[in-house]
Amino acid sequence: MDNQNSLSHIDEKGKANMVDVSQKPMQTRTAVAIGFIRLQPETVKLIRENQMKKGDVLTVAEIAGIQASKKTSELIPLCHPLQITKSDVKTELEDNGVTVTATLKCIGQTGIEMEALTAVSVALLTIYDMCKAVDKEMVMENVSLLEKTKV
Repeated sequence: MDNQNSLSHIDEKGKANMVDVSQKPMQTRTAVAIGFIRLQPETVKLIRENQMKKGDVLTVAEIAGIQASKKTSELIPLCHPLQITKSDVKTELEDNGVTVTATLKCIGQTGIEMEALTAVSVALLTIYDMCKAVDKEMVMENVSLLEKTKV
């Protein structure tokens, strides 16, 4: 199989395989991910006024995202455990929902985009969990990687 077109997580027998990154240089790596949860106007109002029965939705979601970023390699089988040097998860309450942005940083031999995407996903799931009693129409959408860099 041509190395250019081969999948890095598949071995020569077609089996799932954790990539060997031992020969890659240590680099400062960053990734930024984003996602959105669409909420009903009344739900947004309850969050804004901190009236949700489960507490401060946005702060809890941010903390959940940070915690999740640190557990990514335990959740996604072929991810390498990384020494995260920064996990910044921010929520922004909008008229129709909440935008979550995660910026992750590490010094390592492989990228940190899965940690950023995991942070956003779990923050959104946390918002869903905290609001499910009052909003039956929530939709999580547009989870995506905005950028990744290495220097």
